[in-house]
Amino acid sequence: MALDPSIHCLIVDDSKVVRKFTRRIFENLGCTNLHEAEDGQQALDHCKATMPKLIMLDWHMPVMTGLEFLKELRVLANGNDPVVIFCTTENDFSNIGEAIATGANEYVFKPFDDAIITGKLEQLGLM
Repeated sequence: MALDPSIHCLIVDDSKVVRKFTRRIFENLGCTNLHEAEDGQQALDHCKATMPKLIMLDWHMPVMTGLEFLKELRVLANGNDPVVIFCTTENDFSNIGEAIATGANEYVFKPFDDAIITGKLEQLGLM
């Protein structure tokens, strides 16, 4: 099973290594329309220009955190359309609840792998 290669995906993480690792997972799943942002503000600017279908979102980033980005995203025109998966080291259940309440569709813990991402994408109906 593979992702539709035309799905527009945005990977948002301040770590270049994590962005590269996540990109490789999506490429292995067949996705070719991949974009990256290193903080929430860059991601928000990208979404204002072109709204993605799927966003992999880090929690802790400079300039604008993942949670701040998500709040701003969800009030944009079409801002409720993207599927957002938070990916972070935050394992406090109150943080998970806050992310879901703010509009995240799913949550994965770092470190994650292709099996975990594939499982989440299947749960979300993207595969």
